[in-house]
Amino acid sequence: MKAIAVRPGVPNTVHLAELPAPKVSDIPNGRGVLVRVLRVGVDGTDKEINAAEYGQAPPGYDFLVIGHEGFGQVEAVGPNVTELKPGDYVVATVRRPGSSIYDLIGTNDMTTDDTYFERGINLRHGYLSEYYVDDAEFVVKIPPGLKDVGVLLEPATVVEKGIAQAYEIQRRLRVWKPKRAAVMGAGTIGLLATLVLRLRGLAVTTFGKTPGPYLNSDLIEALGATYQSTEQLSIIEGAKKYGPFDIIFEATGFSPVVFDSMQALGKNGVLVLSSVTGGDRRIEIPADKINLEFVLGNKVMVGTVNANREYFEMGVKDLAQAEAQYPGWLGRLLTDPVKGLENYEELFARLTNPNGAIKVFCEVA
Repeated sequence: MKAIAVRPGVPNTVHLAELPAPKVSDIPNGRGVLVRVLRVGVDGTDKEINAAEYGQAPPGYDFLVIGHEGFGQVEAVGPNVTELKPGDYVVATVRRPGSSIYDLIGTNDMTTDDTYFERGINLRHGYLSEYYVDDAEFVVKIPPGLKDVGVLLEPATVVEKGIAQAYEIQRRLRVWKPKRAAVMGAGTIGLLATLVLRLRGLAVTTFGKTPGPYLNSDLIEALGATYQSTEQLSIIEGAKKYGPFDIIFEATGFSPVVFDSMQALGKNGVLVLSSVTGGDRRIEIPADKINLEFVLGNKVMVGTVNANREYFEMGVKDLAQAEAQYPGWLGRLLTDPVKGLENYEELFARLTNPNGAIKVFCEVA
């Protein structure tokens, strides 16, 4: 079976690998689900793993099959699988349980273990292969009406988790009803965050660097949201014009924006951080002012990464609502298909030099 893999710890080793085809019986207790892979999205995580910034191969292998944004169709199921059948469209979750109490209750995305298991990222092979097999517990059914956009579910779950946790945290306020939100960044995650917040009925301002109009700003405005270029108006000035913001979802991958966002957040607001940033960038900030306003304003900052099954199921509902409320919008995000696993060099070239791409993905089958 062909797969796209890297050698963790060695930069720029993406290559086409061969490994045995999986079988339903690889999963114990008759709960196996064999999936034929149709599409896999790639993102900055795959680029960073290929750059040897993180990632480990599974035991017994010197390579890691990458790709965590999978979408496929069930080929076969074990005798004890009742919730799925051959022909179903599916997306599998990414994180696998460890040994902490959080893993044991199904919230393995909140593990406190030092070692974690993520398909396509750390110690478990990913989905950029012809087939994969997994326990039905981690395989989420997708309605046929979403088959053309199902590859967007995994990135959408990062958004779902962050926004759901913002609401969960602010249950402490008893009557918290956010009205205005800001999204920092107009890439794939920023666009999906804008969508989900609009589906929740919030007025949304999305900040991006590039002056509009261009595809991303057009997509934002098609949702009834506002696009604002930071080349023309700073985040802090934008907050004065469009805020105060009850929720800010940060998705730029540029850490200084976090501190601007902290200053743009309204009283009783929640700042959700979704960017994973490396390096050792340093900036000067008004630390006392930020601290004072957070304390006196009852503000909250929370990080979101990965997601468990709950947020995948939440994402399915929101993608379905989006298709009904904004027909065709999700499909416009799928800008850069690359056909075939053997074209991995083209896949990574588009990922490294996006040239306006929103979502780069591999058409596996």
